[in-house]
Amino acid sequence: MSQTFRVDLRGIVDLLSHHLYTSPQVYVRELLQNAVDAITAVRQDDASPQRTPRIAISSAEATGDGSLTISDNGIGLSEAQVHELLATIGRSSKRDDLGFARHEFMGQFGIGLLSCFMVSDAIEVATRREGEPTVLWHGRSDGGYTLEPAPADRQRPEAGTTVTLRPRPGREHLLTRRAVTELAAHYGARLPHPVTVDGEPVTGGPAPWERPEGEGAAERRARLEAYCEEVFGFAPFDVVDIAAAEAGLRGVAFVLPMPANPAVPAAHRVHLKQMLLSEGAERLLPEWAFFVRCVVDTTELRPTASREALYEDSLLEATREALGDRLRGWLVRLSVQEPARLRSFLRVHHLGVKALALHDDEMLGLVTEFWPMETNVGPLTLAEFTARYGLLRYTPLLDEFRQVAPVAAAQGLAVVNAGYVYDAELIDRFATVDRALETERLRAADLTTHLARLDAADERSIAPFLAAADPVLARLGCDLLVRSFEPSGLPALYLLDDDTAFQLDVRGAREQVDETWAAILGSFQSETEPRPRLVLNHRNPLARQVLALAEPELRAMCLEGLYVQALLLGHHPLRPADTAALNQSFLGLIGRAVAGGAP
Repeated sequence: MSQTFRVDLRGIVDLLSHHLYTSPQVYVRELLQNAVDAITAVRQDDASPQRTPRIAISSAEATGDGSLTISDNGIGLSEAQVHELLATIGRSSKRDDLGFARHEFMGQFGIGLLSCFMVSDAIEVATRREGEPTVLWHGRSDGGYTLEPAPADRQRPEAGTTVTLRPRPGREHLLTRRAVTELAAHYGARLPHPVTVDGEPVTGGPAPWERPEGEGAAERRARLEAYCEEVFGFAPFDVVDIAAAEAGLRGVAFVLPMPANPAVPAAHRVHLKQMLLSEGAERLLPEWAFFVRCVVDTTELRPTASREALYEDSLLEATREALGDRLRGWLVRLSVQEPARLRSFLRVHHLGVKALALHDDEMLGLVTEFWPMETNVGPLTLAEFTARYGLLRYTPLLDEFRQVAPVAAAQGLAVVNAGYVYDAELIDRFATVDRALETERLRAADLTTHLARLDAADERSIAPFLAAADPVLARLGCDLLVRSFEPSGLPALYLLDDDTAFQLDVRGAREQVDETWAAILGSFQSETEPRPRLVLNHRNPLARQVLALAEPELRAMCLEGLYVQALLLGHHPLRPADTAALNQSFLGLIGRAVAGGAP
């Protein structure tokens, strides 16, 4: 058997008026929206006499009884329209038929008046359609309402609407002159129709996105910079005009002068048909454009039901792309006209531009030409590096770069540090776009191929030492090599590439879990167990002395000491076994020194 939902009208009104909106202050915005829509309707209606638009708010001080009124000389409503528009929730067809859902109007949902229940338990609407008498509608927060003809002394002299609110306990402060003036100016300062509070205007002055006639470029820039400091709290690095014709959007983007966290969504100031919609609208711009804050006005983008955010649809997606193109064009213009300013910008916001460069060839060219990357021969752009050295040799890990950078430089090998965010991906994309470019990933283990081997005589002389050293380093999970390399002041080098580090991590994890997890982790281990390498420098006098030691115990302590010192120089973490080796070698060598110097 078919049943019908039971609806608690009081609960529905409470839900919409108290939980749809984030703050009771939005009641002023909704009242202004209704008044502007009513005035707009007059201009759309050929049968209505045209008159100078007027929206007048009287605060609690002006009315004298604590109430607030807002009056407009818009189109007004007939008795039948009041039933359809003010007393129906959730049905838009009649609203569409009456013409109040066309895109020229701000209100799309017909529920804005419910926001008034956040500040008042009762709403009175006195409204008159041209050629018809004034009617009075009284709505209550319990969902009930009455509608009756207005008495003679309440008849409006012209078409329009007056809404009266009486504050609920605890909300009186929101109807005072000071509060209403601030809210009306906050939401409606850019409206095209004059708005007054107790006779004082709250609208006027050019909107940020406008270009008043006769205003010079320098004057406009100064005005926009002052606006940015007032609204966003910073002096912009630059000001960029933005627009998206399909969305009827125009506005300005203010470039942040300081780094921004890309993980925190950028909040923008969005107006809908010149009424402030939101101060914290997100996803207006592409994710990579986190370095700007915008103030815009749109006529076509759709608001959500609460009118405090933008509705996610294909038009908003297309708008994001269009605005991203505008910002991309600004960056390109900087690179051509003001390269020094572009470098200043990149020093602050390189992350956003690098993220864009991963998908945009134009931005990739900008990054390779202007963004200096860290190398072991000093800061160089990728364009400078490839022009100077031809082969683009790089390491994708920061710790790996720290290991190989000084040694590679001493061998005449130039290496780029691609261990920072996006850098390795940018090099890969650079090589994909420029087919003639040669790249080489330099791993720590690969560095040994660039280090000079010893001659046959030296190899034979150190063979006994290598055989004796194997058990010492085996306890530490490390292999030993002896090579001859610069700088000669470096006695030992610890080389660990990322593949070997991964295998060591897997092996360590298997030793700490149960058999099931150990079997799972075992599938990630290679058949041949890789080991890091400790490379002794035969050109270093201390290393040669250690290689010549005959006493096994002293030789082991020195080798352990060189091993730990190489770990520390390479910024590697110390395992418990490494710490034990450090203590053993350090204390053992001190003990030898004290014993040798004792009387």
